[in-house]
Amino acid sequence: MKSGNTSKALAAFLVSFLSLHQLSPFAATDSKLPTPVDWPTKTVRIVVPFAPGGGTDYVARITAQKLTERFGQTFLIENKPGAGGVTGTDLIAKSKPDGYNFVIVSGSHTINPNLYKNLPYETKKDFSPVSNLVMGPGILVINNTLKVNSLKELISYAKNHPGELSFASSGNGSPPHLGGELFKAMAGIDLVHIPYKGNGPAYNDLIGGQVSLMFPNIATALPYVKSGKLKALAVTSRARSKIAPDIPTMIEAGLDGYELSSWFGMLAPQETPINIISYLHQEIYKIYQMQEIREKLLSQGVEPIATNPHEFGLQINSEIEYWSKTFKLKNLKIDP
Repeated sequence: MKSGNTSKALAAFLVSFLSLHQLSPFAATDSKLPTPVDWPTKTVRIVVPFAPGGGTDYVARITAQKLTERFGQTFLIENKPGAGGVTGTDLIAKSKPDGYNFVIVSGSHTINPNLYKNLPYETKKDFSPVSNLVMGPGILVINNTLKVNSLKELISYAKNHPGELSFASSGNGSPPHLGGELFKAMAGIDLVHIPYKGNGPAYNDLIGGQVSLMFPNIATALPYVKSGKLKALAVTSRARSKIAPDIPTMIEAGLDGYELSSWFGMLAPQETPINIISYLHQEIYKIYQMQEIREKLLSQGVEPIATNPHEFGLQINSEIEYWSKTFKLKNLKIDP
């Protein structure tokens, strides 16, 4: 298949997938399980499989703080970065399923099964979904040394300088990685992928000029844009972001069909008691209806979702299938 036809097919499949898998915010759980009366009685660990400073970390800390207040027990965040989220996620897959071990993953969780040949865990079997917490758009940002001011100018420059530009990501298989790969495919350009162990270190090199561009979550990128440390060219959602209405979408900026959103959700080890999972989800659901929490999350460009465990499980399975088809269609491969 020629690259132009491949890109169009990939874009059409992406739009079709997203339209079929938009989840309603604050979907209430229909669980009638009894509330556990003896949980939690000690510190609850929440692993973030990325470095501090990224969108996953931000959402995790807001959520953990409120859970600590509601339960009277510490919900402790542990950052365990590495391998596009695999290292920290595997830690929870192999943890005791006693209700005291959880992980907050990003969209890379459903990408990794198609990216890595030998994951140390089985994505569909080794975890119990708790809740998809938030969804939000990505944003295309470039460093200030790159003398372009629009998406069309960036594409033109990349075509005239093949292989010269690089894009950062929070790791192989992360949403910023796939955002860049999708950009390469649809724009017909050659970019070099530079993976990092989280958004924090990726931002450092992007701002410093060691890499050219990045597709991070808008939540963590806007402060750098507003301070003038980075330039924003477009957001990756279909509609403009409410917190950055002056920034065009990728489609408006000239790349027809480009649309990609990210999410952060909570998982537990398989066989964690379902009544604990249900209870925890219900408390997260209540937290995400609090006006102060909604405002904090929305101000960062992510929408509170708090879907129930069943819905989150369906989403995970659907996305694994979607990325499987996308990888085959575009022949995407992990970097050497």
